[in-house]
Amino acid sequence: MHQRELAITLWRQTWPMAIGVLALLGFQLVDSAFIARLGTAPLAAQSFTFPISFLIIGIQVGMGIAIAALISRALGAGESERATRLSSLVLMTGGGVIGLLAIALWAFHVSIFQLLGADDTTLGYIRAYWAPQLFSAWLGAMLYFTYSVFRAHGDTKLPGKIMVLSSLINLVLDPLFIFGLGDWQGWGLPGAAWATAIAFAVGLSVTSYKLARRRWASQHGLWLEAKQSWRPFTGIAAPAMVSQLMPPLAAMLAISVVAGLGESEVAAWGLASRLETLSLMVILAMTMSLPPWLGRCYGAGDWEQIHQLMGLAIKVALVWQLSLGIVLAAGAPWLALALAGNPDVQSELTLLIRFLLPSYAALGICMLVVSAGNALGWPLRAMLLSSARLFICYLPCLWLGSQFFGWWGVAAGAAIGNLLAGLMAWQVMRRILSRPHRQAGYANST
Repeated sequence: MHQRELAITLWRQTWPMAIGVLALLGFQLVDSAFIARLGTAPLAAQSFTFPISFLIIGIQVGMGIAIAALISRALGAGESERATRLSSLVLMTGGGVIGLLAIALWAFHVSIFQLLGADDTTLGYIRAYWAPQLFSAWLGAMLYFTYSVFRAHGDTKLPGKIMVLSSLINLVLDPLFIFGLGDWQGWGLPGAAWATAIAFAVGLSVTSYKLARRRWASQHGLWLEAKQSWRPFTGIAAPAMVSQLMPPLAAMLAISVVAGLGESEVAAWGLASRLETLSLMVILAMTMSLPPWLGRCYGAGDWEQIHQLMGLAIKVALVWQLSLGIVLAAGAPWLALALAGNPDVQSELTLLIRFLLPSYAALGICMLVVSAGNALGWPLRAMLLSSARLFICYLPCLWLGSQFFGWWGVAAGAAIGNLLAGLMAWQVMRRILSRPHRQAGYANST
């Protein structure tokens, strides 16, 4: 496939997911913007829950990576019946794993949030919010697993549409459930979680119906398939989950550092975390659309196209993310004003935006290399790279910055950590793909 045709195909695969990610992450940012109007304390309480929510997301994404990799490889090898059995197995297993995790996180939530630095007032807000938030997280995980099945079959349009639909439902329900209507005062902070739960439930209903209509899930031969596939599934899912669990663990450590600086700093950090995921929408979309494509190429032994795809994806990441980061950094004061009601939070958020947003170009490269590694049979390397990004590059720079320069040092340290991670990922990818049996087309892709 020529470079131009490859770029057009990548665009067609990625843009529906980019719009969906924009909608999905946009409504999460809208959640935070509405909650900010309740006051600094509720916003800080929600910010404390982000690392634990990311823990659930990390496990679901790790399982989703394994789903997409195994199903796309089966399809690439012409094993369509096996692909339907795999779809059913991972949906059932994923629902059970996330459900048990949610129960455990509710049982120990007081101890967890106390360890993160939440005071009694913040714990009061968290206690009311956490149960509906865990329920919505389970629904969101099930919805994500169905997205993974669609993406493995090369359909990125339906997941993108459902993400938009669920975000619109959430956008309508958020102000109603948070602030109420007429004499009803609403549910406050828990209202945001209930709005999200309803939005995810609607999306899950639609995707489940579509899966049944397309017969991409099977009810037969599941036990035999489970005995045959649990080793390869675990071989991909376990390192991928560890890779995905590193960010929430790092986020817990990061917010414990930030918590020592004050409540407004925690609130600003929480808003910046929401803004980070939104600004990385194209990268996140490519980490969803690219691995199934790479998995099919891997199954067919087409290393030339793998080289071309990775080279193109990294160029897109650099140009798009750096351009977006510079524009948003220039408009940081106005963006902070739109997101935060408290002047102190606005000032602290402005500083974070100016430092962090441009550095996401390097972070995007690292994210693409990690997702490609899981699709191409390098799950252990992907896990080690993800761990090194956070615990060698990001957290040490963040902690050192906070110790010597306070809030300014937190922003600068996080940005430097992202730059170091991007350089490291680039070198790892070049070294792996330059091996003799993978060199075809490499010179053309760099």
